[in-house]
Parts: sequence; C-alpha cells; structure tokens
Amino acid sequence: MIKSLRLSNFYSFAEDTQVDFSLGRKPTPSGFDIELADCRLNKVIAVVGANGSGKTQLIKPLAFLSWFVCDSFLQADPDRSIPYKPHLLHLEEDTRLELDFFLLGVEHRYQLVLNGGEVVSEALFARTSTQFSYLFRRERSGDGFSFKQKGFPFPKAQAQGLRANTSLLAAAHSYDIKEARPFIEYFHSISSNVKHDGRRHFQHDALFSSAESYEQCPQIKARMIELMRELDLGLADISIRQVKVATVDGEQSTAHLPFGLHRSGDSREFELSFFEESSGTQSAFVLLGWVLSALEHGGVAVIDEIDNDLHPHLMPRVLDLFRFEHSNPHQAQLIFTCHTPELLNLLQKHQVYLCEKQDQCSAAWRLDEVVGLRADDNLYAKYMAGALGGVPEL
Repeated sequence: MIKSLRLSNFYSFAEDTQVDFSLGRKPTPSGFDIELADCRLNKVIAVVGANGSGKTQLIKPLAFLSWFVCDSFLQADPDRSIPYKPHLLHLEEDTRLELDFFLLGVEHRYQLVLNGGEVVSEALFARTSTQFSYLFRRERSGDGFSFKQKGFPFPKAQAQGLRANTSLLAAAHSYDIKEARPFIEYFHSISSNVKHDGRRHFQHDALFSSAESYEQCPQIKARMIELMRELDLGLADISIRQVKVATVDGEQSTAHLPFGLHRSGDSREFELSFFEESSGTQSAFVLLGWVLSALEHGGVAVIDEIDNDLHPHLMPRVLDLFRFEHSNPHQAQLIFTCHTPELLNLLQKHQVYLCEKQDQCSAAWRLDEVVGLRADDNLYAKYMAGALGGVPEL
C-alpha cells in the first residue's frame, strides 16, 4: 500500500510536490479508507485539472518507478540514458522521487535521485521505530558508486561497479538475491496504462495484449466477463481465441483476440470480434485488465483518463470495486486522472487532487488543503464555478 509519493523536477513539476494517501482520524469514514494500526490511507485518489495542467505527470512517477525498480537492469540498453525528463527550465538540476509504502506490515521508503539520465543516489529504508533505518544506500562517487547495506546482501564490489542507468534492486533480483524479491513483487503490482516514458494511448493492439493477459489468469478473466455483462454493454459472454495476424514484416503470427456474444430477447445469438465492438466496449475490456490485476494482487492501479470512452454512469461501478471488501479483499488502491467532474460528487475532499500550471510549472494540491472548504460543501459545484482552481482560464 502506498502512503505517499514525493517528486521534484520531474517533467512539468519543478518544485517539491506530494501525493499523500494518508489522512488523519478526523475525516468521516467513506468506505474508501484503509484502517491501519497507526494511520488511515485512501483507497482511491482522483486527479482533476485542465488539459496540459500536469495530471498525467503527477501519476507518472509510479509507472516510472515500477519499470525502473523491476526492469531497468535487463530491459534498459546499457549505453542509453534513463528514460525520463526533468523540467525543461531546470535541466541541470537533480530529479528526486521518494515513495513511502507498506510491505509485509512494515513501512518502507524508497529514494531515487537522478541527473543527466543517470542515477545519483538510490536508497531503501525500513521504519524501525520513529525513524527509518537504511537497508542499502548507493551514491555516485567518481566513476562508480559507494555502497552501504544492512541486511541487504548485495556484493559490495558489484554494487560499486553497477552501471548508472539501472536500479540496484533490479540487479539484485537478477542475481537471485532473495531479499530483493518482495520489493520487486511490490513494484510489479503497480498496474498502469501509463508507460515509464509516457502514456499508453489506446490502440487496437491493446486488445491483443489484454486478451493474452486474461488468458494467463483465469480468475481475472472470469471476473472481467462478469463485470462486462453488468455494465450494460449488450454482451452475454466473451470468448478469447487465438487467431492468425500479419506482422509488420508480412509474416504470420498468432495473437489472442476477444469475441463478444450478443443474445436477443428471443434467444437468437450472434458474435462480433472486439474490433467490431464500440470504442467504449473496447476501452472497458482493456481498463478492467489493469483494475482487476490490482484488485487480485492487492496492488495499485494507476490509470490516466479513466473516463475515456466510458459513460459517466459506469464510473461509480468502477470505483465501487475498490470500496467494498468482497471486491477488494487485499486493500488495493487506485489513483486516476479524469475529465468527468461529476466524480467529485462521489468522493470526499481528502480524496481529490487538483492540478494547475502556472508560469510553465505544474502544481498540485489536495482539496482538504483549501482553506475554508467544508466537508459538506458541494465539491462539484464549487469546482465548476472555478472556486477551487484547476479549471481552464478562457
């Protein structure tokens, strides 16, 4: 579970910015709360703002950290820079990312500092009392790195010579160091339509990849079919079959393709491939893959433009998947951006961030930071009236 994310000099966010999932004891329970021994966490956070305000950039660090921690050692080109961008007005300054999260009942902190497309420092901590103690620290020193560890047995010589475009956690996992495995599994449980280097804009190829993922996890596939029936999309059932497709070089390959079964009131039936279904049906099929994966594993779903191609009446049903224990037994979390301000009627002020760009720099704030905003205020009405910020100035 995520407690908080801090970032600075990352894409359009130049200044220190925090996305905080924690809340005090004061807010009235909403059903979207995780109760821990000494704190409460949000299950759901919405990010709202004008086009170009930085909404995607605010949630992108989670997708970036998932890729960097899990895959940068094996997937990254050894000679390429880390794929991220500092703010274009602060190219020479450090980029800082910090994530506080709970794993196996212990609060941890992961810190990463980047500059020039390379690692400046990387560290992992565990809370031992009121303070954090490091499990490892890796800091740039000359042509290599200095390295210290307590209970994280990565060989010092390898850590000092590790290349500057990869995570030590990713390397440790590749070397089969068992202490790295829980952290790899945690960061791998971040499920997102945002890539580490940008958003995954919907393309028809997503139908193939989503269908293949469903086939690999029958319990998620069964839940997806159940939900697709419930969403009033005209579907009686969904099947996934392997088909022959042409590759870009003209060769033949196999791929998984979903087909929707439609049934009339007199029990007559017909079938359509999902390429013939509506864009909303296609989007729901792909979206549920990310959402249900997080719910199945107790992870975090990071969804950009969650309302894309979906009717507003469908969104409460998606949020309710995270609200109730029977559909979210592992306390999965969801953070999403959207352009449907009516969703503000479903959430409380501590569950909503607004984004705004001022003087070419993005800023974000949680609505419970707004002075004078009451818990029983109509958030939708105030937002639409421009009283909270985060709206286009036309």
